Amino acid sequence: MTTTARVRTGSSAVRTPNSTLKGCLKPMSLFRVIGLILVFLLATLSSSGAADADLRAIIAKFATAKGFSETGAVVHELAATGDAAVERPLSALADGNLYIRKADSLVLVGKEAGEVVQLSDPLSGEPSGQAAKDDITRIKVNNTLRRVIRDALGTLTLGAKDPAVRLAAAGTMFKTPDAANIEPLETAIANETVASVKVLLQQARAASVLVSDRPDAEKLAAIALIGARGDRDAVSLLTSAEANASDEVKQAAATAIAGINSTLALWDAGQNIWYGISLGSVLLLAAIGLAITFGVMGVINMAHGEMVMLGAYTTFVVQQVIRASFPGLFDWSLIIALPLAFLVAAFVGLLIERGIIRFLYGRPLETLLATWGVSLILQQAVRSIFGPTNQEVGNPSWMSGSFDVGQLAITWNRLWILVFALAVFALLLYVMKRTPWGLRMRAVTANRRMAASMGIRTPWVDALTFALGSGIAGIAGVALSQIDNVSPNLGRGYIIDSFMVVVFGGVGNLWGTLVGAFSLGIVNKFLEPYAGAVLGKIVVLVLIILFIQKRPRGLFALKGRAVEA
Repeated sequence: MTTTARVRTGSSAVRTPNSTLKGCLKPMSLFRVIGLILVFLLATLSSSGAADADLRAIIAKFATAKGFSETGAVVHELAATGDAAVERPLSALADGNLYIRKADSLVLVGKEAGEVVQLSDPLSGEPSGQAAKDDITRIKVNNTLRRVIRDALGTLTLGAKDPAVRLAAAGTMFKTPDAANIEPLETAIANETVASVKVLLQQARAASVLVSDRPDAEKLAAIALIGARGDRDAVSLLTSAEANASDEVKQAAATAIAGINSTLALWDAGQNIWYGISLGSVLLLAAIGLAITFGVMGVINMAHGEMVMLGAYTTFVVQQVIRASFPGLFDWSLIIALPLAFLVAAFVGLLIERGIIRFLYGRPLETLLATWGVSLILQQAVRSIFGPTNQEVGNPSWMSGSFDVGQLAITWNRLWILVFALAVFALLLYVMKRTPWGLRMRAVTANRRMAASMGIRTPWVDALTFALGSGIAGIAGVALSQIDNVSPNLGRGYIIDSFMVVVFGGVGNLWGTLVGAFSLGIVNKFLEPYAGAVLGKIVVLVLIILFIQKRPRGLFALKGRAVEA
């Protein structure tokens, strides 16, 4: 018992000092951590206070600056600090809102309020009372000084956390080079981690070198870097730098400009091809329905353009209803309008075929005149309902704006129309080749009498085919409402081009319509710069007439025993 007690006592005696020591160490460690934090905070506050005092000392120099050049020197000194806090006094200076209080020569930001000026601290923005206009002096600025301030504000954003802000600042400094920007740009380049931003910063530095008094060796390197950029901004910059430079620099700049211009010529050709593809997609949408009706039925439908117009006005009505009752669905307006435009145009087309055209088969001239009269009736009906002026059809957000691919400018609405045209073409091709109804249509096209003898009701095939072609023209109107004026004359501008596409590609052949639409679109866009839009179309028409003399059935003629009949 005694031994056990001693052991417990000894154990207890040994534990007690350790536990006491641990208990003492914990508060000591806590006090030490708190002390370190306080020291850090004091150091931070003192350094920030010192930085604040330095900035105020520089701002105070505005009060003693004489003339715009000395004021500009103070602006450069403030920008060189790289502190975002100087944005407020610099912006106030650019706006003419920086004042000197006569009583104590203190530089303050002011805002006029009637007969007095409300003053505030240039850094913190805290109110500093008010003063009569006679008790303060406005610091004067001119356009040159405003440009200096703008460039200085640009250098401040080089250290922003957002890469997009840094990229925008670098782009601004590239377009407005200044020798004073070289050192801030070099610092920003050394600290930059985003590759795309770093490249633009290097180009901005090269632009500033060209307008500086740096040695020719640096300028030659800058010309090589800017020449590699290869855009019109680079040409403009090199052209201005070429004017006041040594012979060696002039020669290098001229060589770089020539190289860029040759590259831009290729990009311009690519841009024309894109414009031609874009125009071709529009022609494809407008002509693909005509290819069906003209190919299967042999009807020259001069009211086809009005089916396009009806689709565009259906889009207008849908958007009006959505704006009034369901504004949150505006981005879905085109998706909602597509089936409605198809149904409206298809129904009108079915009425035209059943009411007029079916009595005129075999009489193409009378069909042409009758459908031309129908087109005039539809145009006047739309004028009576909606008025003769253009109607506003908005672009959903996903069809607005543009983006660049190299030197190509591509708008989202044109790109989506191209995708839509190809999707409609693929769907129609599937219907024609893979469905029983498509088989009946092709049978009627190849040999109408043989198809009728096999039990195919050719009159209903004609009616539904005409309705299908009209419905496709209606959904073409939905797409065209995004790039053209929605008016009663919308379809008139596409009917002739649609017939040219169908005849050139091959009557009734969908692949011929596709190739013909894009071919004529690209040729038109390459002729426009030389011949103009109207004369270019005339030249295309003449070329098509000459082509048809050699190939009367177009690029891709339909095959069949009675296809000529």
